[in-house]
Amino acid sequence: MLKHRIITAVWLIPLVMGAIFFFPVEYFSWALVAVFLIAAKEWGRIIDKRCTVTQWSFTFTIAVLLIALNVLVPTDEIWFKGSLHPIFLAIMIIGAMWWAISLLLVLSFPKSANFWGKSHMLKSMFGQLTLIPCFTALIALKALSSDAMPYYGGALVFLVMLTVWATDTGAYFAGKALGKHKLMPNVSPAKTIEGLVGGLLTTMVVVTGIMMVSPEQELGLIISVTLFVALISALGDLSESMFKRVAAIKDSGTILPGHGGVLDRIDSLTAALPVFTLIYIAFWM
Repeated sequence: MLKHRIITAVWLIPLVMGAIFFFPVEYFSWALVAVFLIAAKEWGRIIDKRCTVTQWSFTFTIAVLLIALNVLVPTDEIWFKGSLHPIFLAIMIIGAMWWAISLLLVLSFPKSANFWGKSHMLKSMFGQLTLIPCFTALIALKALSSDAMPYYGGALVFLVMLTVWATDTGAYFAGKALGKHKLMPNVSPAKTIEGLVGGLLTTMVVVTGIMMVSPEQELGLIISVTLFVALISALGDLSESMFKRVAAIKDSGTILPGHGGVLDRIDSLTAALPVFTLIYIAFWM
């Protein structure tokens, strides 16, 4: 398992880095459609793992929505005079509201599953609210690149990814070494409070890197934003774990050997990216 994880990471990380830094945003937005359709098909298994018609119909719905977004909001119109396009902004705000609701669902699980666990409609809606704001956030951040700063948007996307990776890595090793108190045993029995604290502490490496590259930033704000995004990323992970537990599936898919599915790799990012984008608009635009 570890060997497969390492091999997959060896080819996947350069591919992702190349896309976020060197792919023109107009091509990046369409390449993302393919990635998110794989994730949508995997979410279809969460809706009903036994019904392929349900899985493909959900995937088709996501395809229509993502293609419509790319057509209705060309990449050169995403930002205008420092303001995000109203459609993208509305989706991002709705996404943030969804994660507030998701937090309540996670905290009240398994009781909350009595409300949504057998509803294909609600689980489909939850899937749309999880995937589409993440899609728009990725494109919006990437689109902040310019001729003067061609790597700026990619650097912002990478910053969020780095925060999520630091949180996950720190949580894994701290949980293995020190984990005694379960974080949310009904949702994800393996996660511990010690692991979460370790993950949050690990993100200070990201803060250190930011301050070294951009020392004019306010340290308190950078620490606060980093910790908040790390916590939100943990919510994304717990939320997917909750939905998979009800669906009785371990991994969302098998496309990434040793890692599971695309959804398993982006679950934390689905929460972190739209929230970070809104924070960026509020504090740095």
